[in-house]
Amino acid sequence: MLKFIRSLYFGKTVFYALFGISILFLISFWFEALYSITWTLTAVMGVLIFTDIIALYSKVSINVDRVLPEKFSNSDENTVLVTIQNNYGFKIYSEIIDEIPVQFQKRDFLKTLEIPAYKKTSFEYLLKPLKRGEYIFGNLNIYISTILRLAKRRYIFNKDQMVKVYPSFIQMKKLDFMALDQKIDLHGIKRIRRIGHTMEFEQIKEYVRGDDVRTINWKATAKNNQLMVNQFQDERSQPVYSVIDCGRMMKMPFEGLSLLDYAINSALAFSNVALKKKDKVGMLSFSNKIDKLQKASSKLSQLNRIMDALYNVDTEFYDSDFSLLYSRVKKHLTHRSLLMLYTNFEHMSALQRQLPYLKAIAKQHLLVVIFFENTEMTKLTHITPKNVSESAHQTIAEEFVHNKLLMSKELQRHGIQTLLTPPKELSINAINKYLEIKARGLL
Repeated sequence: MLKFIRSLYFGKTVFYALFGISILFLISFWFEALYSITWTLTAVMGVLIFTDIIALYSKVSINVDRVLPEKFSNSDENTVLVTIQNNYGFKIYSEIIDEIPVQFQKRDFLKTLEIPAYKKTSFEYLLKPLKRGEYIFGNLNIYISTILRLAKRRYIFNKDQMVKVYPSFIQMKKLDFMALDQKIDLHGIKRIRRIGHTMEFEQIKEYVRGDDVRTINWKATAKNNQLMVNQFQDERSQPVYSVIDCGRMMKMPFEGLSLLDYAINSALAFSNVALKKKDKVGMLSFSNKIDKLQKASSKLSQLNRIMDALYNVDTEFYDSDFSLLYSRVKKHLTHRSLLMLYTNFEHMSALQRQLPYLKAIAKQHLLVVIFFENTEMTKLTHITPKNVSESAHQTIAEEFVHNKLLMSKELQRHGIQTLLTPPKELSINAINKYLEIKARGLL
């Protein structure tokens, strides 16, 4: 009985009708002829409500299912599918309220549908998570009513479903084509001019117009009595590491996503491209301690290992220890590797404190320091100030932007590759930097 009471609701029509009947009873105090008519309307109303309840609580019911993907992609639109099967012999009117995870702070979800008798229907909605971790869906509530709309029956389905939010594998798939040698022209993607060639020999072939005459193999030419040239290819199976700073400076948010999450999404997309280029990929995360270290490998399963490692990476309010990073890199990375270091410096003094360790790492490895342009400051430099206060803000913003450029120049002066990029363009620019290094044969 208690279960029946908890599942029974009444529509707005019932309350409007009760209000009208109350008014009629009040008026009948002066006009007695309305008294019997009002009681008749009350009885008819009661019969209709009873009939409506009987129809809704017959032995048939509905089947509803919330279909979630195996995992969500962070910072991307993810699809949730809801299917409804009407087993009643009449058309039903439904109101669906899904209890979306608390991380979205969305409490106004409502979907209304008309479902014909014995028919199945479905609808989709999109969710965009901005934080990695476990997301718990609550009840999937559906309220059904007949054409009378007097009573409603509540059904509850799919209690406490959980889905994990991983780094942006959707972005990774979108940038997957950048591993191809022949890339089409797209906005944000640079064509890298190859300077010279790497020294990994591939084959000897016949000379054709356009081949570099410096690669002519004179011994093979004499033997075959025609011009033969050496053909080289990009060096492969080189160790490439994504090194992610998890210190407090990476907690800074841009458009709802922290710098750390931008770095993690970029590291995953970059690792995928590097694997497709036949290089070995690995990752390392650090703050005041070394959090994760995944040794470089070219196995196909390596990308899943990196994704699982990045899933649990988080930032705390600690200062990053670059001396510890240097000691661990020296101890564990014995071969010369490409290190893509995702970090952030807001002041020149912060860079100067860490510069000795960065220079020490760069002596043994090819180091690329990736840090972030403060886009809000950049916007301030382009406004037209209307008062003294705005002019002061613009002056400070210009100083911040100038300091970022000075930091980039300072790193380059010490032979360290740099990449200063807006957070939203990080993945594209990081992959372009990697392709540039491959094309120039710097590693």
